[in-house]
Amino acid sequence: MGVTSCPGLSVITMSRSYLLVIGEATPLAWVLAEQRMAFPAIRKSQAAALDIGDELLIYATRTCFHNPKRDRGRVIGLALVSSDVRDLAEPIVFGERRYTSGCTLDIQSVAPLHNGVELRPLVPKLHAFPDGRTWNMRLRRPLVPVDKHDAALLKHRLNPLLEPLNRHLDAYIKAGRYPARS
Repeated sequence: MGVTSCPGLSVITMSRSYLLVIGEATPLAWVLAEQRMAFPAIRKSQAAALDIGDELLIYATRTCFHNPKRDRGRVIGLALVSSDVRDLAEPIVFGERRYTSGCTLDIQSVAPLHNGVELRPLVPKLHAFPDGRTWNMRLRRPLVPVDKHDAALLKHRLNPLLEPLNRHLDAYIKAGRYPARS
């Protein structure tokens, strides 16, 4: 929840929650190490809807670490949006993908690498996925809105697994083959 002030008027805004979907280990390592998120031009309008204070439940897809037989899609961490989404002076590039807008994050905590809350078994209980047969189609965009019920359920399961980011950042960096911290 935040307060927006105008002369003679204060407006209370409620923060929202989203799954922040990340499908590759290198961008995931970048997000965690840089505490930033970047969005492709095609998703600019969706990203622009983010407000400072919105909650992001970081979700690593089943294919994020290129071993879908071992890995499952998991909610692995919590972050808060800490700046407005803005156009980037220089696009962020991973492989052939260009990300042209972004924001800063306050990443509060993460689960150890290859841990977290597996999403698939919870789909029948989550409002964000009304059709259990095609639920994974909704994860083809970087932000999936979740209501209070869904956020509470996921955080209830995730909280016992969470630890400070600095405890696990090096493992995520190594897994993502992202340049080591100095």
